[in-house]
Amino acid sequence: MSGRMQASGAALPILALVVGMVSIQSGAALAKGLFPVVGAAGVTTLRVCFSALILLAVWRPWRRGPERREIGAIALYGAALGLMNLLFYLALRTIPLGVAVAIEFTGPLAVALAGSRRWLDFAWIALAVLGLGLLLPLGEAGRLDPTGAALALGAGLCWAAYIVFGQRAGRAGGGRAVSLGMAVAALVVAPVGLAEAGTDLFTPATLGTGLVIAVLSSALPYSLEMFALTRLPRPAFGVLMSLEPAVASLAALALLGERLSPVQAVAIGCIVAASAGITLAGRRARQGQ
Repeated sequence: MSGRMQASGAALPILALVVGMVSIQSGAALAKGLFPVVGAAGVTTLRVCFSALILLAVWRPWRRGPERREIGAIALYGAALGLMNLLFYLALRTIPLGVAVAIEFTGPLAVALAGSRRWLDFAWIALAVLGLGLLLPLGEAGRLDPTGAALALGAGLCWAAYIVFGQRAGRAGGGRAVSLGMAVAALVVAPVGLAEAGTDLFTPATLGTGLVIAVLSSALPYSLEMFALTRLPRPAFGVLMSLEPAVASLAALALLGERLSPVQAVAIGCIVAASAGITLAGRRARQGQ
């Protein structure tokens, strides 16, 4: 009976996490459809600026400003967040959504593997490298756009920095740090988006679509992820999040008609397996200490 109750209690946060992943990847697919109108940088600006306004309205961080020692961490966190979004959307111009997410996922995977010394961790590294080797245009020219792949790798690097700086910024208070960091991200990307799209950003239809993208890609999934994170064991949360590249591929197929080649599907599977494996291996290592 207790096992059934535990399973029932875990069902809702698991569902919330899956819905959050579907939401954020659906938002990315919708954003890609807006590229011909305002460009990738313009879409990034709409998403980040609307997200910042929503988060600032919810958390109202001005009620207690950050301390001087917290300002630097929040600024670095926000800059990493803004660049991560910008580079990811720029990558989507030339490579499929699922592939871009898989390449970007190497950022948090690298953070998880940092400092690893066990042989099993190196096996997961090898599996992730295999997946990247299958995706990146290392052997066959034109298999994947080199610029798009490089931008996705850059987004992954920014994701790693976002995690590191986010942990430091979080000491200022989770909600306050996120809202202030998103405001910094808006300041980073807005000049680029305005330079690319100009006044086209401010048409009612574009603003409305940008608001929907912001809700789908930031406000809703971040809230659902926080709900799940507080109710699921961290290893379970990590394993489920490892499915995001696969979810992105399905969303891209359903909403954009993007089909993966068999090699790309295997590559994404390798990266998903490596991410899930290192999460579970880390849990066992902590239990053995």
